[in-house]
Amino acid sequence: LLPLTFLFTPCILMPAAGLCNTRPTDLVFIVDSSRSVRPSEFEQVKVFLAKVIEGLDVGPDATRVGVVNYASRVKNELSLKTHKTKAGLVKAVTKIEPLSTGTMTGLAIQFALNVAFSEAEGARVKSPDISKVAIIVTDGRPQDNVKDVAARARDAGIELYAIGVGRVDLNTLKQIASEQLDDHVDYVESYSVIEKLTKKFQEAFCVADLCATGDHDCQQVCISAPGSFKCACKEGFSLLEDGKSCSACSNAATDVVFLIDGSKSVRPENFELVKKWINQIIDKLDVSETKAHVGLVQYSSSVKQEFPLGRYNNKKDLKDAVKKMAYMERGTMTGQALRYLTDSSFAPAGGARPGVAKVGIVFTDGRSQDYIGDAAKKAKEQGFRMYAVGVGNAVEDELRVIASQPTGEHYFYTADFKAMTAIAKKLQINICQEEDPCECDSVVKFQKKVEEALQALTKKHILSKSGVSKRIAALENKIV
Repeated sequence: LLPLTFLFTPCILMPAAGLCNTRPTDLVFIVDSSRSVRPSEFEQVKVFLAKVIEGLDVGPDATRVGVVNYASRVKNELSLKTHKTKAGLVKAVTKIEPLSTGTMTGLAIQFALNVAFSEAEGARVKSPDISKVAIIVTDGRPQDNVKDVAARARDAGIELYAIGVGRVDLNTLKQIASEQLDDHVDYVESYSVIEKLTKKFQEAFCVADLCATGDHDCQQVCISAPGSFKCACKEGFSLLEDGKSCSACSNAATDVVFLIDGSKSVRPENFELVKKWINQIIDKLDVSETKAHVGLVQYSSSVKQEFPLGRYNNKKDLKDAVKKMAYMERGTMTGQALRYLTDSSFAPAGGARPGVAKVGIVFTDGRSQDYIGDAAKKAKEQGFRMYAVGVGNAVEDELRVIASQPTGEHYFYTADFKAMTAIAKKLQINICQEEDPCECDSVVKFQKKVEEALQALTKKHILSKSGVSKRIAALENKIV
């Protein structure tokens, strides 16, 4: 990471003062004050800026802060060299007035690249020890091109985050953001809830014990490193390829099919969160030709197979395919989708492997418009392990009908799409292979025959000790 830039179309909340030590940073807020931003929202932006500044270690050798205001034109409100104290910065921020014209986001990014991060405006020489990051927050569609200028900014060493608010154009966010997009694109429904992103951006500023703060995804053991961590497993468990999850059964072959509600009640922005959630679970699986296979089915008023089991046998291809899934909208025919799962997805013609454990993960955000009981019962009778995940208006009684026993381990509910990450962490899909009973029977029979032979020989005193040993050895060879 290298100087940190924020492009705002209002709001983002950063860590409060005292939560951690901040990295030396050249930080430029680029505030969108176009006409789509109401006066009350622009005031929220200024309050937000003040809170961010309060959480920083401000100083010439620590974090330098500048503010750029933009609409159809760009105004340099504060350069990186203007104020050297928090009090002076906060006071200057309160005096900023909105421009209230168009939305030239591309022009603002270009200004940040050419001017705000220049040494003339107080930016430091490029160094691995100085963070240089741009966080663009927008609630609309820019009136100019952002794709090319964002690429130039990334090429210059600026890491770009794109945060959308309200009716934002998601394609624009993707054009702006750095790779991996899952880590660099976020969406919030309004400025009032943007503070939920606080934890994410703490990591951009802080050098902290992430194991101690709980800011890690390790399933079992977290090992601290300065500003970072690594995961490990308890004795008897092995660390999976995602570097976070543990399994005592990582060698088990499993067929996993996601059955995803794409009805109109989900909404496009939440559907993007659902896709991220699917990929979180894929990260926990041991995906390969011989181990976990994954299929994806989307349903609304109809059922659409996005890809069958076995088409992709590595995590990268799977996750890329999930990201490309287009939102169907329309109704919620969960019963019809469950019938498709049992009759097609887990059939050999659908890529399912004979003798391999089958796991179905059903996601829905509302009440089914058809009957689910018979299809859910059939899935469980066929030996499929069924997980049911509900969000928002999902009916918990329906989730219980879908879920395998014990129900408490197989059904999950949350009122908020943004809380689905916690469900992904709890949902465990470790299918252990049972021992071959034939092998066990063979060992038992062998031992029993040897014991019987020994007893018979001992009772009859047929042979001398040496003779007995030879006869036993011959008998063992014969049995084997």
